[in-house]
Amino acid sequence: MKIQKHVLRLVLLCITLFSGAIYAQSKTASDLDTITVYDFDAIEPLLYTDSDQIHIVNFWAMWCAPCVKELPILKAYEEKHPNVNVLLVSMDFPENIESDLKPFLKEKGITSKVVMLDDPDANTWIDKIDPNWSGAIPFTIIFNKDKRTFHERAFKNLEDLEQEIHNTLNN
Repeated sequence: MKIQKHVLRLVLLCITLFSGAIYAQSKTASDLDTITVYDFDAIEPLLYTDSDQIHIVNFWAMWCAPCVKELPILKAYEEKHPNVNVLLVSMDFPENIESDLKPFLKEKGITSKVVMLDDPDANTWIDKIDPNWSGAIPFTIIFNKDKRTFHERAFKNLEDLEQEIHNTLNN
């Protein structure tokens, strides 16, 4: 009887740990269930950090062919470097989140954090991000607490992105 209790406890512990792992996985997979819409004032703090961790913030849209072509590169970098913080800032229309954006992200296998920027005063906030930015997308910021670079172009491949991150952190 005593052995059965220990076996039962062990089974319950395994079930608890296993279900916790499944919850953690489903939580990550369901991060796209909520895509928050921000104006620039709300999104601006996400563009800075006080850590040494690498942050990549990519401004993109589904209707931008170079942006869509670049998404697998960002995804591959994030998979290769799980300690990096990738934020995809969608410039799509808020009314299309459910009908278009979420299905698009699911189809592409994108699991990065996605937010949406909906702020009509682009002439003001573009200059606040980088006065040299024309407003064209894709536009990527690579940074940590000490270094920051801006890239108004699509990365050609994973090596191109890795080289830009290396240059950012080592120059």
